[in-house]
Amino acid sequence: MNELLAVVLCLAIPSTVLAGDNGYKVIYDGGSITDSKAGTGMKLLIESNQIRLVKDKADVITIPASTITEISYGQDVHRRVGAAIGLAFISLGIGALMALTKSKKHFVGLTWVDGDKKGGFAMQCDKNDYRGVLAGLEGVTGKKAVDSDAMTVKN
Repeated sequence: MNELLAVVLCLAIPSTVLAGDNGYKVIYDGGSITDSKAGTGMKLLIESNQIRLVKDKADVITIPASTITEISYGQDVHRRVGAAIGLAFISLGIGALMALTKSKKHFVGLTWVDGDKKGGFAMQCDKNDYRGVLAGLEGVTGKKAVDSDAMTVKN
């Protein structure tokens, strides 16, 4: 009986690992994709010659990798004031400590030109997937990601 269980597990575990996809969960933050609202959860699929955004197993947009002109990234750091106020009702000390903490959101932006079609969008990535998304996009497109926080704007 133990041998049968071992054989079943040896066959079942690799098949579940191979069944997973190579996508990243992202949140669309805005841009030129007309059918999507900011805050919509999607899956980013980085393939050998294209980048796809998928929502509910349907392609939202497919961008050929050769048409991407820029990859940018940045972070949004903010204090957790709302959570601190909520915790202050329970315990003033915990609420005060919570007000001192910060949270970061990681954003990646893409721009592209495909003939006469131009576009771009920004997406929020999970903190654990952020570097993987950048590495995948850089590898497929051959472009180096630009830190948007380091760019200066002169008026």
